[in-house]
Amino acid sequence: MWFFARDPVRDFPFELSPDPPEGGPPGPWVLHRGRKKATGSPVSIFVYDVKPGADEQTQVAKAAFKRLKTLRHPNILAYIDGLETDKCLHVVTEAVTPLKMYLKERAEAGGLKELELSWGLHQIVKALSFLVNDCSLIHNNVCMAAVFVDRAGEWKLGGLDYMYSSQGNGGGPPRKGVPELEQYDPPELADGSGRAVREKWSADMWRLGCLIWEVFNGPLPRAAALRNPGKIPKSLVPHYCELVGANPKVRPNPARFLQNCRAPGGFMNNRFVETNLFLEEIQIKEPAEKQKFFQELSKSLDSFPEDFCRHKVLPQLLTAFEFGSAGAVVLTPLFKVGKFLNAEEYQQKIIPVVVKMFSSTDRAMRIRLLQQMEQFIQYLDEPTVNTQIFPHVVHGFLDTNPAIREQTVKSMLLLAPKLNEANLNVELMKHFARLQAKDEQGPIRCNTTVCLGKIGSYLSASTRHRVLTSAFSRATKDPFAPSRVAGVLGFAATHNLYSMNDCAHKILPVLCGLTVDPEKSVRDQAFKAIRSFLSKLESVSEDPTQLAEVEKDVHAASSPGMGGGAASWAGWAVTGVSSLTSKLIRTHPAAAPAETNVPQRPTPEGLPAPAPTPVPAAPTSPGHWETQEEGTDTAEDSSAADRWDDEDWGSLEEAESVLAQQEDWSPGGQASRAGQTSNLAAKSPESDWSSWEAEGSWEQGWQEPSPSEPPPEGTRLASEYNWGGPEPGDKGDPFAVLSARREAGAQLRPDSWGDDNWEGLETESRQGKAELARKKREERRREMEAKRAEKKAAKGPMKLGTRKLD
Repeated sequence: MWFFARDPVRDFPFELSPDPPEGGPPGPWVLHRGRKKATGSPVSIFVYDVKPGADEQTQVAKAAFKRLKTLRHPNILAYIDGLETDKCLHVVTEAVTPLKMYLKERAEAGGLKELELSWGLHQIVKALSFLVNDCSLIHNNVCMAAVFVDRAGEWKLGGLDYMYSSQGNGGGPPRKGVPELEQYDPPELADGSGRAVREKWSADMWRLGCLIWEVFNGPLPRAAALRNPGKIPKSLVPHYCELVGANPKVRPNPARFLQNCRAPGGFMNNRFVETNLFLEEIQIKEPAEKQKFFQELSKSLDSFPEDFCRHKVLPQLLTAFEFGSAGAVVLTPLFKVGKFLNAEEYQQKIIPVVVKMFSSTDRAMRIRLLQQMEQFIQYLDEPTVNTQIFPHVVHGFLDTNPAIREQTVKSMLLLAPKLNEANLNVELMKHFARLQAKDEQGPIRCNTTVCLGKIGSYLSASTRHRVLTSAFSRATKDPFAPSRVAGVLGFAATHNLYSMNDCAHKILPVLCGLTVDPEKSVRDQAFKAIRSFLSKLESVSEDPTQLAEVEKDVHAASSPGMGGGAASWAGWAVTGVSSLTSKLIRTHPAAAPAETNVPQRPTPEGLPAPAPTPVPAAPTSPGHWETQEEGTDTAEDSSAADRWDDEDWGSLEEAESVLAQQEDWSPGGQASRAGQTSNLAAKSPESDWSSWEAEGSWEQGWQEPSPSEPPPEGTRLASEYNWGGPEPGDKGDPFAVLSARREAGAQLRPDSWGDDNWEGLETESRQGKAELARKKREERRREMEAKRAEKKAAKGPMKLGTRKLD
């Protein structure tokens, strides 16, 4: 039976890269790129080939192998694995690049910043301090060739071939026999007598001075060149001169050299070094210290090297979120570092963290995520958005904090293109309807309208037909003036999504009503929009063949490019939605001011004047939006769309907040609301569009009811007459029974646009019916009490101790 010897090199779990070697320290070692066979992760492999007759050199290589394997320090080259055979030595370390090659590559790309050099030298000096002070070892080979740089830009000390103990055990320093290395030896070593008095670190600190000179000035031609500092920074020159002084006794200990350079105004006293030192000790820092550090980190990241941010800061941020209590403060620096990642790295490292953050109940975390969404939305795929992001985001619509609601509305601008049919056309519309109708903050109602117009092109054709006209029309009846402007501009930006019939019968009547609005800004936009729509209708009237072209987008499928004002909405969307409640959050007025001087309609005769009521938080009058014509070259048309960008949406912050009202779904509550909403119809009797605002039911959805002819002026409703019966205080109107039945059949649901009644509840007839229904109930209650009193009197008082027999 034959036995074949196994090849240890072939079985080694690491393999060399086919690329040519990168060199290595002067001597027998050759540096190769490599990778781990199992995972493909990059490594560096130092290879030494055993040659006959080179026993002394082989012993030095084996000693370096042993030293590197046993020494563990963050600033010393990290050992991973090794292989020792009769023919070769393989030492596997973390993936590194020789410092000389690294400096050359960075010089071609613009050069290293002084911050990077200060931290790199800090690491080498710290490694020397560890060897000398903690391990009593002399490196004996500090030079450019013994320093390596990892992918994060961290400098690592290697080249341990000629290391020896400072305590004398194990013999003296090994002979180098390499002329390139002997030029870094201090002058006292040339004195063969050895009478020079020196410290154990003196020789290594001289070599450190040579390394500093080479870092700033290039290769050292001869020892005499050290007298000229050259390009060494002025803050480092005094400490450099101590290192290359002729007297070895005055050369500082590595620890003292670090202390001197870290003094105020020193070369290593900067934000970059402080950040690195904190990251090295972050595991033992107090939570309050970590919070402060992460809060200040974002300001400094712009000046830090990209590799450092990707490979050192990012892992610490992910660890702090996963296992620490850093919370929302890590988000800003996390997304800032994420800009340095490619799409694949972002998906692997950032997106899983983001998805997990959205499920957090921490309000600070949620609002930071919403504010920063623009930085990561492009990396989210549609399934992730619909199943893991959107279900958590929609909770913000119901949050009691106005800032959360505001940022949730803003985020829909970014999420809408990725939402599926159910989430976009049903769920989102339901929340938008509730916000526009009932939110207590005027700016949030305004920007809900703004957001709806922005995402209108993404909606399905049926949803657009059912939602847009009614929603924008409702906005034009809002007591908050910017909301009315938003309604008009919403019509303008989505002008190509309406049929000519809707423009003539639904949109223009609403816009005409705004021509007498108390606010001039509303009137100005209304006139521009009217001219735009009239021009559009006139062009079709002159040439009916244009109808198909003008209405091509009305029934088209949802598309982001259909919005006629899409280009001009982009700038507006940022200024219109951001920071709209910053002031409202800080101040909560105790009383709701009148947002607009809205003229009130006269109270119909025969009904008591309604009690003064605060203006409701949100209008319940009908809504309709639209304006601006596609393809029209008139100045008014273009200015109507451009107005989105010119509008001073920052002024929304100056609006005072409105108190939220408690919802009363009893018939009496409906009557009360009817009285309140009557004050919201910003219309004078001369321009009364009540016939256009014909009452609809929630079951009618978004369809507009057919208008009816208004009654002649002075005509009173049948329910308002006293038909010879008792006074209203004694007996209710018999016609009120029918009114009550109709009201009971049309029960409202305030959280659904699909079922929501966007038509007004403030007309005079509804107010009279509700009042009479309340009186009818009061009369019925008194009759029941009287009957109970009669029965009780007929039975008489019951006697104690007696039993009532059948």
